[in-house]
Amino acid sequence: MRDPRYDLLFEPVHIGPVRTRNRFYQVPHCNGMGHVHPSAMARMRGIKAEGSWGVVCTEECEISPLSEFSPYIEARLWDKRDIPALARMCDEVHRHGSLAGVELAFNGYSAPNRYSREIPWAPSNTPVRGYDPIQARAMSRADIKQLREMHRAAALRARQAGFDIIYVYAGHDLGLPFHFLTQRNNRRDDEYGGVLENRVRLLRELIEDTRDAVGDRCAVAVRLAVDEQVAGGLTRDGEGAEIFSMLAQLPDLWDVNVANWSNDSVTSRFASEGYQEAFLLGLKALTTKPIVGVGRYTSPDTMLSLVRRGVLDLIGAARPSIADPFLPKKIEEGRMEEIRECIGCNVCVSGDHTSTPLRCTQNPTMGEEWRRGWHPESVEPVSHPNRALVVGAGPAGLECARILGARGMEVALVEGTRTLGGRVALESRLPGLSSWSRVLDYRLDALSRLSSVEIYRESRLEMQDVLDFAAPHVFIATGSSWRRDGLGRALRQPLPGVQSLQVFTPDDVMAGAVLPSPVLLFDDDHYYMGSVLAERLAAQGVEVIFVTPAPDVATWTHNTLEQHRIQRRLLELNITIIASHSLMNVTPEGVVACCAYTDRPRFIPAASLLLVTSREPEQGLYLSLSESPEQRLSAGIETLTLVGDCLAPGTIAAAVYSGRRMAREFDAPAGSLIMRREIPQLEVL
Repeated sequence: MRDPRYDLLFEPVHIGPVRTRNRFYQVPHCNGMGHVHPSAMARMRGIKAEGSWGVVCTEECEISPLSEFSPYIEARLWDKRDIPALARMCDEVHRHGSLAGVELAFNGYSAPNRYSREIPWAPSNTPVRGYDPIQARAMSRADIKQLREMHRAAALRARQAGFDIIYVYAGHDLGLPFHFLTQRNNRRDDEYGGVLENRVRLLRELIEDTRDAVGDRCAVAVRLAVDEQVAGGLTRDGEGAEIFSMLAQLPDLWDVNVANWSNDSVTSRFASEGYQEAFLLGLKALTTKPIVGVGRYTSPDTMLSLVRRGVLDLIGAARPSIADPFLPKKIEEGRMEEIRECIGCNVCVSGDHTSTPLRCTQNPTMGEEWRRGWHPESVEPVSHPNRALVVGAGPAGLECARILGARGMEVALVEGTRTLGGRVALESRLPGLSSWSRVLDYRLDALSRLSSVEIYRESRLEMQDVLDFAAPHVFIATGSSWRRDGLGRALRQPLPGVQSLQVFTPDDVMAGAVLPSPVLLFDDDHYYMGSVLAERLAAQGVEVIFVTPAPDVATWTHNTLEQHRIQRRLLELNITIIASHSLMNVTPEGVVACCAYTDRPRFIPAASLLLVTSREPEQGLYLSLSESPEQRLSAGIETLTLVGDCLAPGTIAAAVYSGRRMAREFDAPAGSLIMRREIPQLEVL
């Protein structure tokens, strides 16, 4: 039963000719499926509608090969052949009573057109974004006319596909209309450049064209970045607000954000929930049209406050809708404690950068709705309920036990220490990672509501204990430990002389070890761990020398939109960074490093060495059981399964996914586990 305090969140909102079922709005977001995996994309969006998101939008949707986003996999509406794929998404969304929105996008110099090989367009001659050796050419008046015609035609195709809300995209410093708005991108001296009114002209024309084409049946939305947070860019207190005021009444809906994408989707390590409110405040006073905005909102009380205070009309979400597609329904049904709150790690964003279906640390079903048939709120019961033993209560073990219990198994979850959560419990205490504890909180709450699951702490099991337990199904989720010999990507053999110096690992630091200063931190992991440990040590007054074989620190975090913030923070903490260097050997006085390009050696004095390289799976218990088949048979053990990091160390998201997958598939008939995929239809020659 819904708490009446939240009734306001479930009021319908009129957006031009259409009306939402409530105020929950899944804004456009990438997903790595797009035109390549349209059925997967449609099913994923449909599940969000099932979860009561009143509006569910696509990602960026290409309107022409003149601006295609390869290698990124987005939606596509080049011509009528693309309509059926997007119609499938609309059908999935409409089936549950929600509105479907599409973000038509033409990205100008942001898209180098690697596939189509068309020359990108821009307001003025300029290199393309990134490092492609290509320049975009200044658009002629004829080009602008053609763009307007292409956008209008795409809007008509979108209406035919069944969309209710059609976007004009001028956000994130990606869309070409946005490039026309900014003086740093627009150096024209005609009616489309110079004074602000001229720079706004193209955006105004595109809005008017779209309203004229589809406004009788579809709402027209504008996604606008009102602040760029960059020198010489738009600001909320300057031209950003002026642009909004000039066009205030023209669209049916304003979707307001900030540029660029890394500023709009900041990780929880660097920004808290609602950090964008400062850019939204006051805009409602400038228009009578509804406004939607985002801020990684997971708290119903915060959402309610935003509406009551007149900041927003609709609560926008991308990442929270990924972590919990049923967030609105859980509020509606008074089940707030069951919400899987977004942890803000941006693993979801990495799917776009790696051209793969998105994934989520909190929600392992994300991206698997169609190809594996997974659902975030339900799981098929086992055919023959029985007892199961899960050894290890880290993220994989917790998820495995949760799914086994939900499937009707009688589960014993046994943890060797007093603290549940494994690596999550430890890592969430590191600088900036406190919200990661939500992975643990959600699963402990879910397990507390499963009477078939018993949890045992401080119970370290040996092989005989497992045999004596006599559970037919045993899952080993004993995690992994960081190596202290330097073996990793750069060093395929143990580091010579490693015994010559005090050597520590992340496990030691998280256990409270005191490291002699200065410490040489060798990061061959390239994700977050090395940098958060460096930050922690610097805060303790330890001099840190950060060495990495990569060209920059935490290089994989380019995929999570935070690398530049991480490197900036380390530099602000006066941490010495030595990039593009590996280690050769260790001496009692320090470490000999070598340049990744020239092999030139370099001695670095250090009192201790912190190795962040790779992890070793803790498989001792599993191996002893797997090598004793007769004893297993005698004990009645039918299946023995490795889960999570003790199978193969990876991200927390991978561990949670492994826990769910193993709990779902351990009893599947042979040959039944087929991952669905879509095969392109061959054109008739």
